[in-house]
Amino acid sequence: QVRLAESGGELVQAGGSLRLTCTASGRAVGNYDVGWFRQAPDKEREFVAAIRWNGADTFYAETAEGRFVISRDNSKNTVYLQMNSLKPEHKDIYYCAARSPHRESWHKRNYYHFWGQGTQVTVSS
Repeated sequence: QVRLAESGGELVQAGGSLRLTCTASGRAVGNYDVGWFRQAPDKEREFVAAIRWNGADTFYAETAEGRFVISRDNSKNTVYLQMNSLKPEHKDIYYCAARSPHRESWHKRNYYHFWGQGTQVTVSS
């Protein structure tokens, strides 16, 4: 099975950018669709973006569309989330998750079977 590790989260000023990285090990990330989710304390984990196993399609939550970009480099076993024009409300723990290729339900977290430990993103005003 695949193991995932997120990195790149940090404190950034409002209006700034971050690039989160999801690094896979154990099994090639190219075997999986990958999604990014976010979670605040005492709230449900919610969908941010996802990318098909071969990079052919990407999917975004409405709040991420036009601001975040998901991409992948299967040769490096990595998936990225470029986050631009950040606002304080983007503060959360961000998780990457993987699932066997599937045609739909990109936003449903129960379709993802492998999760990383998360990386904290904080945006100061």
